[in-house]
Amino acid sequence: MTTATDLRPLGPVETTVQRAQATLDELWAQTDVETRAYTGNIVALTVKKHRERVEEALAGLEGRYAGRQIIGVMDGQQNVVVRASLVPQRGGLYIERLTLEATPEQLQGAILPLLRPATVNHVWWGADTKPEGVLLRELTDVADQIIADSLTLDIPPARHYALADLGWSRSSGWREALAQVFDSPDAARQLPRVDRIVVRYAGRNELPARLFAGWVASTLGWRDLENAEFRPARCGRENGDLCGMELIGEGAHFTLTAADGDIARTRCEWPGMTRTTEINVPRMTLAEGLARVMARPERREVFERAWTLAKASLEKKG
Repeated sequence: MTTATDLRPLGPVETTVQRAQATLDELWAQTDVETRAYTGNIVALTVKKHRERVEEALAGLEGRYAGRQIIGVMDGQQNVVVRASLVPQRGGLYIERLTLEATPEQLQGAILPLLRPATVNHVWWGADTKPEGVLLRELTDVADQIIADSLTLDIPPARHYALADLGWSRSSGWREALAQVFDSPDAARQLPRVDRIVVRYAGRNELPARLFAGWVASTLGWRDLENAEFRPARCGRENGDLCGMELIGEGAHFTLTAADGDIARTRCEWPGMTRTTEINVPRMTLAEGLARVMARPERREVFERAWTLAKASLEKKG
């Protein structure tokens, strides 16, 4: 079997928006590949300081969900610089990558002509600043899925595209672990006692923790996050990933805490009962988070309820 190491990268070759397809065709002509994977487009909007991280995440997708990757670097010069390349993947495949450097205003008219038609369009806001101008709004109009830190960017759920939040996706293991804790009927009977939650998170990004708390609150029927507390912690996980949580109520206390590797320890206490267990809560790389949201969009109504409570808590805080 041919592997990615058997193939050599082709490009990058500097080109223009008008000649981008012709340049890609010339690169394809240098390969022995007879068929191309037209599996969709992913547009990643970022800035120079995050470019390497974005490229690494896109490479980890292995072309499964987007055969054409368009990276828009938004802090370039007034003149649009376009580079085309074919990036080798496992199994003897290539994906197409077009990298554009320009201002957001210049990118606005440059990206749309590069989208491969009649395929699914994923748009990923891979920057940590709030978008200005109309670039993201323009791409939203043609997107089937928007992938973003939705609370930072204040992108509400909508009906004409699926909104995927990477922080929400990357907390999926914690949601599944907490659900396992309450699979036990005797633990589930204690839930009406619970009236407080404490969520601990790695680094400085508390937004995934707020979404997690929003999910817990909506599941328990709370009207807001008044009784939610968010605390930074150190647990060896990436910025924004959860480190653990506590559910607290009169006579009941449940904790879920990251331990070594992918293990989380649980402790459940109520009158006459103390129970400890270990649950697997795998770490998730950025590429794995991207792949998950592209392959398995979250249930819209569950995410929307969590998003609404988290957003309201931010507005009250600010």
